[in-house]
Amino acid sequence: MTDVTEPTEQPLDLLYSETEDDLRAAVRALLTDRAGHQTLLGRIETDSPYVPGLWKSLAADIGAAGLLVPEKLGGQGASHREAAVVLEELGRAVTPLPYLTSGVVATETLLALVGESEAAAGLLADLASGRTVAVLAVPLSTAPDAEPPVGDSVGGVADAVAADVFLVPRADGLYAVPAAEVSVEAQTPLDLTRPLSRVTPTAGSGTLLAGPGASRAAVRRGLLAGAGLLASEQLGLAEWCLEETVRHTRERHQFNRPVGSFQALKHRMAQLWLDLVGARAAARAAADALATGSADAPLTVAVAQAYCSKAAVRAAEECVQLHGGIGMTWEHPAHLVLKRAKSDQTALGSAGRHQDAIAALVGLEPPR
Repeated sequence: MTDVTEPTEQPLDLLYSETEDDLRAAVRALLTDRAGHQTLLGRIETDSPYVPGLWKSLAADIGAAGLLVPEKLGGQGASHREAAVVLEELGRAVTPLPYLTSGVVATETLLALVGESEAAAGLLADLASGRTVAVLAVPLSTAPDAEPPVGDSVGGVADAVAADVFLVPRADGLYAVPAAEVSVEAQTPLDLTRPLSRVTPTAGSGTLLAGPGASRAAVRRGLLAGAGLLASEQLGLAEWCLEETVRHTRERHQFNRPVGSFQALKHRMAQLWLDLVGARAAARAAADALATGSADAPLTVAVAQAYCSKAAVRAAEECVQLHGGIGMTWEHPAHLVLKRAKSDQTALGSAGRHQDAIAALVGLEPPR
């Protein structure tokens, strides 16, 4: 008699592969050379925070834009694990690039529509090559389980100023609308490295990609992937904060001793390290669940966002405080990291929204 066993999901793999380490080294070297913090401090006072030519180097030369796209559609055929590594490095450097919005959210949305629309497959090839930047025209704050707005004008759209094409949800489906047919009005964001805009497409413009049902599922898939991999960006922010704070407190002396040797500061940095370990586990779990198509991906993503968004803000706040007076200055990059962490805390659903999602997914009574 043949022993038949039920198939089981593979356990989560939280470790980095050799390929992921190589990708990290390439991305970090690029950002260190072209987009250091001092470069960004100079860019945020200009009309555009984007470093000229950096998107081409990351998206096309390294191939990061096509990591989530299968090879048969012109991409790299990698997974969310590799994309998470890219976002960790972009978080560490607080880099202004439309990777989360185009390389993850828009790409995942289009991947869900490949069987529905030839236009979606063609657009994916353009995104994977780095020639085109696409942005889903919903507010940055939209959670994966939220109903995206379908009005004539949508505010709070991230990276709209860099978009070549917009994915616009309407009552009758999802449309691909060229940037030339969209009015983009800049708004004032908290995070100057991730521009926000009000987007108003021309009435009746664009190409229909899919009907209402398929579009809602596709947008949800895109936002879920975005929320899951945003946790890796938040992990990168927290990593930089801890490393920079440890470095500073080793070099800064009071009473002829490094301030990092004071017991009270040791305890604060030890707590940051514990937060960072938890954030890494949660972010890696979310990336792996998305990569393997786990049925628990919505739950794992919600856990990662509920934890990592708070951990990044705590790390950034401690970074500012433990740097003392210099941490409060415009010349030090700590304020860039703090603003990105605070902005990320409400991006793609707040921590409270994700905690409610966790309660619903596991059948618990949500907190009142």
